[in-house]
Amino acid sequence: MSIVVREVTKLYGEQKALDNVSFEVKTGEIVAFLGPNGAGKTTMMRIITGFIPATAGRVFVDGIETSEENTEIRKNIGYLPENNPLYPEMYVREYLGFVASLYKTGSSVKEQVKKIIDVTGLTREQNKRIGSLSKGYRQRVGIAQALVHNPGVLILDEATSGLDPNQIIEIRNLIREAGREKTILLSTHIMQEVEAICDRIIIIDRGVIVADENKSDIYLKIRRQRQVVEVEFDIDPGGDLLSEIRNLSRIRKIREGLWQVESEAEEDIRPVLFEFAVSRKLTVLSLRKEESNLEEIFRHLTAG
Repeated sequence: MSIVVREVTKLYGEQKALDNVSFEVKTGEIVAFLGPNGAGKTTMMRIITGFIPATAGRVFVDGIETSEENTEIRKNIGYLPENNPLYPEMYVREYLGFVASLYKTGSSVKEQVKKIIDVTGLTREQNKRIGSLSKGYRQRVGIAQALVHNPGVLILDEATSGLDPNQIIEIRNLIREAGREKTILLSTHIMQEVEAICDRIIIIDRGVIVADENKSDIYLKIRRQRQVVEVEFDIDPGGDLLSEIRNLSRIRKIREGLWQVESEAEEDIRPVLFEFAVSRKLTVLSLRKEESNLEEIFRHLTAG
């Protein structure tokens, strides 16, 4: 099943939360939907799932338009909101049975619940009250309720928020396994999570899509736009001399003799630094080009 978002705008009064947003998520993809707080991620997810309407534009899941009135399409969507709303007084098995019964899929509720309890690792906790569970197990229950009706599309908003490292790995593995046969749109602030499980990255900032790339392509794109090199000389040349080097956009002194320089030029700046050293009778003691990571890319695209 696919998600197709076409020219979606959302206004809250005069505030524009989403501005003409368009993208697609193909069947079987796990796509990260990233952005700073207030960028419009949660609003977009709520529109996709039909919980709130768009001011303008259209959203399709499996070719069917979603809306507040279209409850039938929700059988194909599993949704874990950021705050993971649960009924703390209910027991795990009881709650999942209640959720499964709401979808009226025609399948045996008992069988659905048993299967999803096994898949999400809730077997030992199934007879406990939700309110007595740890944060990690409550997140598992939230993911279980999103999966219990076997939807083709899974929308996860901060699925691993507040979990410890072991719990994060377990939830990531669960998402990765679900992604073998489902279309997943995942919002997170944990960049290692994106690098570990996602195929594609969409970045939104102030309601506008600023990047939509395969994971490998976004690294190549940012490397072409920005180089960061640490260079150490035997004698400190000083910032004034370094500023004479062509195509440098930023110079920062780390300590005596050691400098970090940035360039937005396409040509590799390392030979230029060697030429500079030779012309000034300096010796380059070390030269290291930093590899861009996703956190730096995110900051670069959403800063300012």
